[in-house]
Amino acid sequence: MPSAPKQRKIAIVGSRSVGKSSLTVRFVEHHFVESYYPTIENTFSRIIKHNGQDYATEIVDTAGQDEYSILNSKHFIGIHGYIIVYSVTSRQSFDMVRVIRDKILNHLGADDVPLVIVGNKSDLKPDHRQVTLDDGRQLAEELNCAFTEASAFLDFNVSKAFDLMIGEVEKSQNPSQPTGNNKCALIDHQRQFDDAHLMASSRGRLLFGSVSIVSFWWNHWV
Repeated sequence: MPSAPKQRKIAIVGSRSVGKSSLTVRFVEHHFVESYYPTIENTFSRIIKHNGQDYATEIVDTAGQDEYSILNSKHFIGIHGYIIVYSVTSRQSFDMVRVIRDKILNHLGADDVPLVIVGNKSDLKPDHRQVTLDDGRQLAEELNCAFTEASAFLDFNVSKAFDLMIGEVEKSQNPSQPTGNNKCALIDHQRQFDDAHLMASSRGRLLFGSVSIVSFWWNHWV
């Protein structure tokens, strides 16, 4: 008989306009929201299956933060872990990752917290980038957390980000149990983009040259 779902609550934090809501809506509702409307706060829910266990997950999509923002107490009560999102096109949003992480730890009075860093908008053309894949990897290693780049637009690594989050939460609650090598996990998808002979579209995003390549890439990596 399947075990009952475990209850988990995670918060999505990060600077304004980095795509927090787009990632969340893509994951929960399976469509892309392109227009930017500043989020006050929304709550979503979805069952996440991780290592054969179902997790009834509440996802808190927060308003954008900056260095002067004060995180609301609702962002801490009952929260099991945090996904901090930045845009690969914004160095400022990347620099805010450490600031937000420190605010969380200071509020909790803790040395560590389950955390996943997500570099969103990885589908944009390389000349739009201000943050490299190695930048993200090195920060995650320094902060001892999980990491992936993702694209809400292409639905690339979106599910992966949430799976990593559940994995980090479970490792913190069951440190003696092996849960796989999720620490600082990532997929170097830029190499896959290059190998697939991507072409730039007029909207400034990277698109595949054929449906067959899209199908292969999604089936293989997502």
